[in-house]
Amino acid sequence: MELPASSAAMETEANGPPPSSAVAPSAAPPKPLFQALKPHEMSDGKIQFRKVPVPPNRFAPLKKNWMEIYTPIYEQMKVDIRMNLKAKRVELKTRHDTPDVSHLQKCADFVNAFMLGFDICDALALLRLDDLYVDSFEIKDVKTLRGEHLSRAIGRLSGKGGKTKFAIENSTRTRIVIADTKIHILGSFVNIKVARDSLCSLILGSPAGKVYSKLRAVSARLAEQY
Repeated sequence: MELPASSAAMETEANGPPPSSAVAPSAAPPKPLFQALKPHEMSDGKIQFRKVPVPPNRFAPLKKNWMEIYTPIYEQMKVDIRMNLKAKRVELKTRHDTPDVSHLQKCADFVNAFMLGFDICDALALLRLDDLYVDSFEIKDVKTLRGEHLSRAIGRLSGKGGKTKFAIENSTRTRIVIADTKIHILGSFVNIKVARDSLCSLILGSPAGKVYSKLRAVSARLAEQY
C-alpha cells in the first residue's frame, strides 16, 4: 500500500537531508596562471641600482677591457651599465626588459671581481653559474707578520714563478689573486674552504711539500664526492 505524498514528504524531513557523500562534488575552479614579475614590477616601478667603486690601479685595465665587460652585461643580462669617471665608480641599473631581478647582483659581483684583479674570462663565470662566490681575507687575519716575515709569507703563497699558487688553483678548481697582503679566492663554497685552508697553512709556515700532499688527499676526496 502506497503512502500519500504528504506522508512521504514528512518522512523525508524527519530523516534529514541526504548525506554529503551522496551529493555530487562540484568541479574545482581552474588554478590561475600568473606571469612572473619583472624587476621593475617587484619594486613598485622603481629602478634598482648598484654602484661598484673603482680603485685607482684598476682604471687603466677597466678602460682597456670596457667592451668585454659591457657586452655580456648589456646584451645577455639586460642590465644598463655606465662608467662614472667623476665619481670613480661603475654604475648598474635594471631595465624594463631585465628578465630576472638577480641579474643585477650577478653583474655587480662580476664587475667587483674584475676590480679585485681577476681575469675577465674567470670573472664571467659569476654571470653563468649560481654557486660561485668571492672570498677575501688578509694575511694579518691569520697571523700578525711584519717586515721580512711578511715578505717571506707572501713568497710562500706564490712560490717560484707562481708555482704554488697555480698548484692550489688547479687542485681546488678556484682562482686566487694575491694583492699585497690581501688574498681573494673565486670558486664554489667547498672549494674556497679547501684553498683557504692551504693558504693559511702556508702563511703559518708549513712547507710547500706538506701542503701539496694534503691537497692531493683532499682533491681525491672531493673527486669521489662529485
